[in-house]
Amino acid sequence: MADIATTLGAHLSTLKVIASHLVHLAAEPVLRVAVDGVDGVGKTTFADLLAHELEAAGRGVIRSSVDGFHHPRSVRYRSGRSPEGFYRDSYDYEALRRCLLDPLSEGGSLRYRTAVLDHATDHAVVTPQREAAVGSVLVFDGLFLHRPELRDYWDFSIFLDAPFEITTPRGASRGPGFGDPDPLAPSNQRYVEGNRLYFREASPKAHATLVIDHSDCSEPRIVAWKGRRP
Repeated sequence: MADIATTLGAHLSTLKVIASHLVHLAAEPVLRVAVDGVDGVGKTTFADLLAHELEAAGRGVIRSSVDGFHHPRSVRYRSGRSPEGFYRDSYDYEALRRCLLDPLSEGGSLRYRTAVLDHATDHAVVTPQREAAVGSVLVFDGLFLHRPELRDYWDFSIFLDAPFEITTPRGASRGPGFGDPDPLAPSNQRYVEGNRLYFREASPKAHATLVIDHSDCSEPRIVAWKGRRP
């Protein structure tokens, strides 16, 4: 993983607290951990680093993302570029449950796939079917993970929080094709307002086990933790 030592050093304290808690949680048969938040908040990097910490602690890790479970473009944009279409039509939750979440749930087969579609090419992908070891941890990142049809799958869930004034330019800084840095730009309204619709309908911070202020990626700050905190 590129520059993991540098990035991990900045996150080490928070990540070690979370990982040390997770390694003591029962996996029945797999511990399913979600990392949620808006575009540009830093979900993928945070999830990668958390997976690294869990592996260092001796737990087997399955890494996956909702990005591997997009609907085809014809479904994603059937309502045009509307915020409601972004929230309701982006992801194939039936495929996500069938291929990944149900197999890793109690009574599941443990045989899973981590993706079904390459959204960049809009082509189906055939990822190999793997068999999870009992006691593994699924670290799964993506948008909208506290929707009602998903939230009961998570044994532990994290919501990374930061304002759009920070996340939108942060996402755009990844390079050409990642959008306008201005959250008020017309091209961003599908995403900003789609996430606000998610907030109104699903209240992700209220349902997350852990809420982290991720406004400064170098200093993630735990602001809420449900249940017993280590």
